[in-house]
Amino acid sequence: MSVAAERIDRLHELAREAAAARRDERARRYVRRARRIAERNRLGLPRAFVRFTCDRCDAYLRPGENARVRLQNGHVVITCDCGEHARYPYE
Repeated sequence: MSVAAERIDRLHELAREAAAARRDERARRYVRRARRIAERNRLGLPRAFVRFTCDRCDAYLRPGENARVRLQNGHVVITCDCGEHARYPYE
């Protein structure tokens, strides 16, 4: 595992912890930094990271707190407080 991938994983953990402690701006900074590292190193982000972050406002999503989760026609639809929707298929 590369240094950049390890850093992204660590930032994901820090963002999760900050969001759990309701430190939303700190979690948002961690998410932005992880995305920037991935861009610079041409890495993909881990699936868990992508599914729990908002593409529009970079918030770390917590279902029931700042995100709504619904099942619709074979998809999980996650709606952030900013209004952004993310859809993921499930079986």
